[in-house]
Amino acid sequence: MRLSDIPDSIIIRETYTKRVEPFLGKPIVKVFTGQRRVGKSFVLYQIMQKILNDDPIANVIYINKEDGRFDAIRNYKDLSAYIEKEMVADQANYIFIDEIQEIDDFEKSVRSLQLNKKNDIYITGSNAQLLSGELATLLGGRTIEFNINSLSYSEFLVFHNLEDNDSNLGKYFLYGGMPFLVNLELSENIVFEYLRNIYTTIVFRDVIARHGLRNTYFLEQLIRYLSDNVGSLFSSKSISDFLKSQKVNISHNQVQAYTGFLTDAFLVQRVLRYDISGKRLFETGEKYYFEDIGIRNVLAGYKPDDKAKILENVVYNELLFRGYEVRSGWKGKRETDFIATKDNETTYIQVAWVLDSEATISREFGNLLEIKDNYPKMVITSDEKFRNTIKGVEHVNIRKFLMAH
Repeated sequence: MRLSDIPDSIIIRETYTKRVEPFLGKPIVKVFTGQRRVGKSFVLYQIMQKILNDDPIANVIYINKEDGRFDAIRNYKDLSAYIEKEMVADQANYIFIDEIQEIDDFEKSVRSLQLNKKNDIYITGSNAQLLSGELATLLGGRTIEFNINSLSYSEFLVFHNLEDNDSNLGKYFLYGGMPFLVNLELSENIVFEYLRNIYTTIVFRDVIARHGLRNTYFLEQLIRYLSDNVGSLFSSKSISDFLKSQKVNISHNQVQAYTGFLTDAFLVQRVLRYDISGKRLFETGEKYYFEDIGIRNVLAGYKPDDKAKILENVVYNELLFRGYEVRSGWKGKRETDFIATKDNETTYIQVAWVLDSEATISREFGNLLEIKDNYPKMVITSDEKFRNTIKGVEHVNIRKFLMAH
């Protein structure tokens, strides 16, 4: 791999390159996970570009399992043989393997390569279980994971060369942040056709084929239910009961398994409930949000009544992009939409489309005022007119929040 082999249309995603840079050249396997087509390969290209800019004759080995030229690499023996042929003795070898889960028993090869301290290894995969099982056992603590998300709102503006305004925020709410959209006309028919194809690939390759599922009708109904109920609190049993009322007979254990498959494929993200007073996780009840809001809109349709759901999903995705661990908070019967934690700091967040009544204001601010600690608290809305901070709880416009990173 040389600089000339790297696509010249790369738009740098600095959030990820800054996270990775401290680990460049270190004897630890860098693992990049995320939904298909969120840009994992291009993050690898950025890292290769930096390595080759620093050392133009660096030996960079790149294998992309979605490229037909690498079809012959089917198992760990094929992988090891190919890399050994490309390696250069007595110098650093930078090894990049894209969509490594397509290679049988790849863990054995990665472990063997990692034993050579001159090898600097980077791998990507479209399944959250990439670091579980044998790979985790073989490598122990010698891995670090970077989760790659679809574009944040600020990245969306950079990619599409757009200004920050309400019209372009509306485009982001509708189309989402899949990076390839920069190559397409931003029209609903074109974008949704592309997103529909991504969705089909994820479901069939990363869910149905990977887990050998036969009840695909139930899977489709489950996904559509999740897309219609973004941010709603429910359990596997409540989903099962609802689907049974729609003549889809499935047990809550199967619901639990299938939602696990969907989160493993990064199609949706699960948010657990946290007891603020008891400082513990609840055993039941969870929320689901979509990795890309555009794919959610393809499934559920883009309806005016869904604006609040979409806003909440976008805020959740932004928190993930910024590296927060996110939970849903409960204090008695009062819900806090998000408890966002990073570096031992916590922020409490409520999300509402607009504060259009005293009842709404009382609910959104009141839930946060019940939390008696000194961590930041905010209510995020689409309102253009801002209310004063109420007893330390800040009112923040969604665009201001999304551009603050």
